[in-house]
Amino acid sequence: MLEEIRIRQDNLTRLISRHCKQAGVLRTMIPSLFLIRSDKVDEPAYRVFNPSFCFVAQGLKEIFLAEERYEYGPSNYLITSMNLPVIGQVIKASPDVPYLSLKLDFSQNEILEVLKDAKTHANTKENGSRAMFVGQIELSILDAVLRLVQLLDSPQDIPFLAPIHKKEIIYRLLQGQYGATLAQIAMEGSNTYRIRGAIDQIIQHYDQPLRIEELADVASMSISSLHRHFKEITAMSPLQFQKQLRLQEARSLLLMESADATEVAYRVGYESASQFSREYSRMFGFPPKADIKRLKETYEMCPPIT
Repeated sequence: MLEEIRIRQDNLTRLISRHCKQAGVLRTMIPSLFLIRSDKVDEPAYRVFNPSFCFVAQGLKEIFLAEERYEYGPSNYLITSMNLPVIGQVIKASPDVPYLSLKLDFSQNEILEVLKDAKTHANTKENGSRAMFVGQIELSILDAVLRLVQLLDSPQDIPFLAPIHKKEIIYRLLQGQYGATLAQIAMEGSNTYRIRGAIDQIIQHYDQPLRIEELADVASMSISSLHRHFKEITAMSPLQFQKQLRLQEARSLLLMESADATEVAYRVGYESASQFSREYSRMFGFPPKADIKRLKETYEMCPPIT
């Protein structure tokens, strides 16, 4: 079994290397499939991970969700079951042995479709589980992933076969160690499903004052239940979640535009420029102006892997 897994991993490594020849993220012809390559240890990337399956064929990556650290390499896979603000960094890569990985996005409706087709029933009364987890890779999952990526060599087959292979990957994940956790995001009435609504509300209105009563109404929970389940699922409070979104968006605006830090602070919802500067420095390690100068110099030499 271990030898068969190693053979599949080697095949995936060669496929990703052949199709993703330069450092960066490649959007493939297969909808929602991305290939990623890095020839060095990267700058930490602050971003919102959307629901997805990630597999590293070669190298090593770490993800921080609040204070929790997740490390994954060729023997693991990482699943994010809903939108989460995280810090990601490639921690093992070199020009001779580059970091090679793939990311497959999925939606709640795709999970629900597989559950219905497979006649799988999930328990909607289960407590919410963390919306990010690392699982042990299995041969059945690798086989399904390999079949999907191999379609890049026969693009004429992609429209018909890619949806079938993607459904198989989701099916295998649902049958795996964290299948019940993954299923919760599609099960209306589950705590995870309801917290997902609260998360969407924060993301859509991140620059507005956070009103816990409104979030509790969206989630159909009491305020105390909202706080408890939100932290169970995201590893942070609603206020911490919103703060990370605001600071990530502020950093993106400062990088892309010529606006000053005070203007950006107000645009992302801060009422105090000094509070924004303090929290920005605490999250990114530098005040806004110094951080953006440093990033621009770094990115001119080599764009980040996100």
